[in-house]
Amino acid sequence: MSTIARCLVAVVIFLFAVTISRADSAIDPAKGTPDAEGKSVWFNVCDIGIEGQGWGGLENPFDRLPPEAKGNVPDAVWNLSHDSAGLSVRFVTDSDTIAARWSLRDGSLSMPHMPSTGVSGLDLYVKRDGAWGWIAMGKPSKKDGNEQVLVNNPPAGPHEYLLYLPLYNGIASLEIGVKPGAKLAKGPDWPEGHAKPMLFWGTSILQGGCASRPGMAYPSIIGRRMLRPVVNLGFSGNGRMDPGLVPIIAKADASVYVIDCAPNMQPALITERAEPLVKTLREARPDTPIVLVENVPYQQGWFLAKNRESYENKNAALKAAYDRLIAAGVKNLHYIPCNDLFGHDHEATVDGTHATDLGFMRMADAIEPVLRKIMKRH
Repeated sequence: MSTIARCLVAVVIFLFAVTISRADSAIDPAKGTPDAEGKSVWFNVCDIGIEGQGWGGLENPFDRLPPEAKGNVPDAVWNLSHDSAGLSVRFVTDSDTIAARWSLRDGSLSMPHMPSTGVSGLDLYVKRDGAWGWIAMGKPSKKDGNEQVLVNNPPAGPHEYLLYLPLYNGIASLEIGVKPGAKLAKGPDWPEGHAKPMLFWGTSILQGGCASRPGMAYPSIIGRRMLRPVVNLGFSGNGRMDPGLVPIIAKADASVYVIDCAPNMQPALITERAEPLVKTLREARPDTPIVLVENVPYQQGWFLAKNRESYENKNAALKAAYDRLIAAGVKNLHYIPCNDLFGHDHEATVDGTHATDLGFMRMADAIEPVLRKIMKRH
C-alpha cells in the first residue's frame, strides 16, 4: 500500500471514530421540552452530565458528598455538601441562543459580603483556540424559576461550553435551553491523562467565598487553566480535616489531593489531624500526590500583630507536621507556603480573610505552578 493510500485509510478511520464518538455523546432531541413560544428547547442537565463530583450513587444529583458521608461527618459538613460549589456542566452546541433556567434549594440568594451572582448564580465559559474564556453570567432573582438568555448570536458552528453552578447555594433543578433544531451533545472526553479530577479540600475560601461569580473560585480557575476536572470540597467554617471524611476522600480516584484546611483550624488541631490525614491517604493511594497549603496571610497582619500571629502559628504547626511526615519517609508530599497566596499589597480580600476575584486569581497564580510541576511527573 502506498503512503498516500495509508494516509487516506488513516483519515477515514479517524473520521469514523469521531463520528461514532459524536453520536455517542449527542443528546436525544426527544429528551428536550419545547417552550410554548417556540424559542427554546429545554434539556435537563442531568441528561448532559454533571462534573465536579468524586463519587457516584449520590442521594441528589447536585450533591458533593456520597450518602456514606452522612453520619460519618459533622452535620454542618453534610449540610454544606448540598451547595453546588465547583459543579459544572460541559456541553457542545451549535445553537445561536443559549439560555438557562434554574431553581435553588435556598431562598437566601446573597450574603452581606458576597453577591448573589456568586452565591446563587451561574457562570458560562466557552472554549476557543484550546482555552476557556468567560462569556456570560446567570443572575438569580428568586429561589424558583430563574430564567435568562446567556448567549445570543455566537460565531457559527458548534462550540464547547462550560457552565458553573452556584457556590453557596444548592441547585434544585437546572435546564439548558437551545434553539429548536440545534444540536446538543455532552462535552468531549478530557485530554489524555487529564480525566482524573484534582480534589481540593478546605474552607469557605476554597468553597468560593467571596467570588463575584462561580467560575472565580480558585480551584475552578486552576482547572480551566490546566484543562482538568476539579472536585471542590470547600465547607464554609468546617474544613477541619475531619477524620470521618478522610477515608471517604481516599475513595475518590483523584490525580492530586490539595489540602487547604488551616483557616478553620487552630494549631493544636492541625497537630492532631494533619499527620493521620496524610498517612491515611498515602496508605489508600500510594502514588497520588498530596499537597498541603498554608493558611492565607490575614490581610491586617502587616499592621496588627495579633492577626499576623494567628496565621503564623497555624502555619508553624502545619509545617512541623509536614517536616515530621517527610522525616518519616512519606513520599510525594508537597507544601505551599502562604507568602504569595494573596499578593503583597493587602488588596485581595473583602474582609481580610475571604478573597475577592483578585485574591482568587492570585491564589491560582501561586498554586497552579506547583500542581503543573507535580502533574508532569504523573
